[in-house]
Amino acid sequence: MNYLEHMSPHGPTWSPKPSDHRQVFQEQNPWWQEGRVPTVLAPAAERPLARCLYRRLLHDAPRRFQLILGPRRVGKTTVMYQTVQHLLDSGCPPRRLLWLRLDHPLLMLQPLGELVRAAIDGSGATAESPLYLFLDELTYAADWDLWLKTFYDEAWPVRLTGTSSSTAALRNRRVESGVGRWEEQYLAPYLFGEFLDLAGHPVSVPVESSLARTLEAAARAVDADATLAGFRRRFLLTGGFPEILLGSASQTDEESALLQSQRILRSDAVERAIYKDIPQAFGLESPMLLERLLYTLAGQVTGVLSPTTLSQTLGGMSQPTFDRYLAYLERAFLVFTVPNYSGTEASRQRRGRKLYFVDSAVRNAALQRGIAPLHDAAEMGVLTENLVAGHLHALSQQSAVRLYHWRDRNDEVDLIYDHPEEPLAIEIGLSHTHHRAGLQRFMERCPRFHGRCYLAAPSAPTLLPGDAHDHVGTIPLDVLLLAVSAQTARELALRIGAPPAAPPPAST
Repeated sequence: MNYLEHMSPHGPTWSPKPSDHRQVFQEQNPWWQEGRVPTVLAPAAERPLARCLYRRLLHDAPRRFQLILGPRRVGKTTVMYQTVQHLLDSGCPPRRLLWLRLDHPLLMLQPLGELVRAAIDGSGATAESPLYLFLDELTYAADWDLWLKTFYDEAWPVRLTGTSSSTAALRNRRVESGVGRWEEQYLAPYLFGEFLDLAGHPVSVPVESSLARTLEAAARAVDADATLAGFRRRFLLTGGFPEILLGSASQTDEESALLQSQRILRSDAVERAIYKDIPQAFGLESPMLLERLLYTLAGQVTGVLSPTTLSQTLGGMSQPTFDRYLAYLERAFLVFTVPNYSGTEASRQRRGRKLYFVDSAVRNAALQRGIAPLHDAAEMGVLTENLVAGHLHALSQQSAVRLYHWRDRNDEVDLIYDHPEEPLAIEIGLSHTHHRAGLQRFMERCPRFHGRCYLAAPSAPTLLPGDAHDHVGTIPLDVLLLAVSAQTARELALRIGAPPAAPPPAST
């Protein structure tokens, strides 16, 4: 096929001269000259996705494009640069690795297909020696979904990876374009185990076939100590965003680290999503009302949503508008909701959902809480529950296991990980003396959870459910977080179909 003769999915378009984009290509692809990705773009510290995505691209069976989704500032672009470096290390010629940052003013003006055609011709790519195409901020390209469909259906010699900070921009387009053509890789904020690796304090956790088994193995193998508690507190307050974590590592002042995190996230995560990403995707005309909703939700995090009450608080917002705006916030990776566990799917959909932020630090930034969380035990309890929920949410995205809460009158359980064979029910407390009545009542109502219920708290002793007189185990909070972190990495590698390379040894 002559790619220069192929026109737009909508019909003929102009074809730019090579000189129109050659300089941009050179600037965005430094490995063409240097043979390596600069360390500042691809640092040595890697997330699990970076350690296995390049293997999936090399293998590419079944053939699929790869789209990396997640909140702003979690490291999506860094993962792609590290993937480029892995491909170079695997022997891929530099000229067959093309990076396009599609929010660049010049590239935004040119059809994506024309840019890719020029790159294919310049690299000499073939089906046997494809062009590895990396599209940063993919959804800035006009008709990006139609172009990806064209690349796939007409077997252009490309293996494509892209990023977006909003599922809104992806899922609001022609859904059929993506079916069977691309896979979505969710990149969550850092999990606790990843943070410890980044901080040079790795903790080895044995990983088993399910979270329930990994939790038991971790309970026997990992000693929770005051050092882990200190790391967790800093992680909880500053959030799981790599740039912020690295910046806060040099700060011994806890208040300064907390305030810096809020300033950065308020600007880059909250305001950009509210005033740029969501309006761009949906043509939203009243982002200020959306911001008011986010602010109101931040004050009710970990609580059961009452749309009627919230709508009244927001000046009579209609139920359909509330549901639509909440969906926007979820698609922008700011919040997520967890339905109530019940015996039937219909009941699960009707009954109340609990709200969590994708990261506790984003909630603090939305509320502009300042240093208040440092001195409020009740608020620390809320943030701790949100921390665990965020970890389990990240795991559920990789394992396809549904996450719930349970409430029946005065009885409740914070989080239900509904694995089909080995489910878990987890209550979060700040002390091992935290009440267990909800877990016990839940076991009575749902016998499949018998012997699979835990109370997790910072100072809790390790006691497996089978050894407890009431069949409710206790687990140190840090051990739970590490077990979920390790299980998430395993499920990612299994789902993507490419075992991750071993992480590099921690520096001493």
